[in-house]
Amino acid sequence: MSRIDRAQQRQSEILNAAAEFVAERGFHGMSMRDLAKATGKNISTLYNDFPSKEALLLAIQLRAFQNLCDTAEQVCAQQVRGAAVPGDVTAAQDRLFAFIYQHVHYVLSNQAVMRLLVTEASALDPASRAQVRALKTRYFVQLRDIVAEFCTCPPGDRCVEVATYNIFGMLNWVYGWHEPGRHGDAETLARSIYRMALSGLGSCSTRAPGEREPGVPALESSNLLDPVAGHDGGPS
Repeated sequence: MSRIDRAQQRQSEILNAAAEFVAERGFHGMSMRDLAKATGKNISTLYNDFPSKEALLLAIQLRAFQNLCDTAEQVCAQQVRGAAVPGDVTAAQDRLFAFIYQHVHYVLSNQAVMRLLVTEASALDPASRAQVRALKTRYFVQLRDIVAEFCTCPPGDRCVEVATYNIFGMLNWVYGWHEPGRHGDAETLARSIYRMALSGLGSCSTRAPGEREPGVPALESSNLLDPVAGHDGGPS
């Protein structure tokens, strides 16, 4: 393993442990010394990679939203390449399901990270929040562009924006209530949200006879242990 690979693996371990600490204790309840002890790292090494708790929090959020954006782009591109007829509504349905599935899969694989994303954004300074907001906006636009393929609203109507926020409303709180043994796996949950997004409550639990089911997209990883790109020497 190269020096860069080792550094990325070390930083990924630190970020994963920090996400667990923050989810359990809150941002202000985590100390760098406790984190160093939990990860078996020297405190000076920890500060070399991430010079402050705020830098750690920013790195976790940037990694999470970058992973979500990249994975959504990847799985939706797969559906575009596989479409029999460009612009066909079934291709749009496939992209919608692919987006929902990859998001639910990420949430169920990274519940501590999701709790941090939802509850700790205010701990960042304005400049850091702006970096995170840029990625959040990119992610919102990815889903909004898919939703727009289904809407026939007149120009200037806000229905696409509202519908996109509604879907994110279903997606973003999964981390808070999902129980694996009770509510099913990522595919089961994603199909339920997908059917509700398309057809409302009447279709949330059952598939109509002859209804076409989108295929599950291939994901490269759970993203939980992905290296942190651009952080060889700590966050900029």
